[in-house]
Amino acid sequence: MKENDLYLYYKSLQEASDKPDYVPPVEKKNIYLYDKTFEGLLTVVFETYKSKTTADLIVEKKNYQVSFIDEAIEIKTDIAKADRVWKGLIAKTRKLSADMVYHVFLSEMQGIEMLIYKYLRLVFAENYDVSVNYRNETVLEMKQIERTVLREAHRMFMFVRFQRTKARIFFAPIQPAYDIIPLIGNHFKKRFRNQHWVIYDTIRDYGLYYDLTNVQEIKLEQKKYSKSSGKINASLMEEKEEIYQILWKNYYESINISERKNLKVQMQFMPKRFWNYLPEKS
Repeated sequence: MKENDLYLYYKSLQEASDKPDYVPPVEKKNIYLYDKTFEGLLTVVFETYKSKTTADLIVEKKNYQVSFIDEAIEIKTDIAKADRVWKGLIAKTRKLSADMVYHVFLSEMQGIEMLIYKYLRLVFAENYDVSVNYRNETVLEMKQIERTVLREAHRMFMFVRFQRTKARIFFAPIQPAYDIIPLIGNHFKKRFRNQHWVIYDTIRDYGLYYDLTNVQEIKLEQKKYSKSSGKINASLMEEKEEIYQILWKNYYESINISERKNLKVQMQFMPKRFWNYLPEKS
């Protein structure tokens, strides 16, 4: 290095040391807080359009970690505002596509609020039905998640096992991967219209009760069942229920052809995570 170049090099180092460290400005983010309900999320969408702001993040209020940089905006659920967004969504697409948004919300996947928010902004920005534009990554991801949620709901039609109680109410515990309780009520109402029944999600701690007329959501205050096996307490079980379960298990084993047993294929059609609540697999 030449003497002149060396001088310039040390001079630049000196000048750099004399200047305070440069701190780039931090961009403030708009973080919207809501109550984790679908109506609450639609209310957030309404408020962003009303205030002409963009949501950088949408999170459940109780999961929000306070930031001194970002702006947290708490939104209270407003059914009227949510309904306006919902009707607008149907008008821009169709009822089937609007239902897709609800189904995706039920997946409870991390960050699902922002995916739905991006999709809704896309819907309201375009003058055509974007719900069928699968070349768009957001639309495609929404459709793929909906398909996964609906597949889980359909599995409940096959893997729900009822137990009869002394009160003549049939009780069925489930542990779905997604919040599919709102999607299965009509099916079981039609299938078991002459029986009182309860289908209960032991993970999310709520379920459905059918009283021969209406299906309503319930939350059991006393958990008189085993969360691991799904069996109701012996004191509540109808006296012949245990015998029926043994008969069902014997029937299942009797029709099984041991020489053609293939656990890999079996688990494709009957995932192992359902086995705990299936008498034939206990």
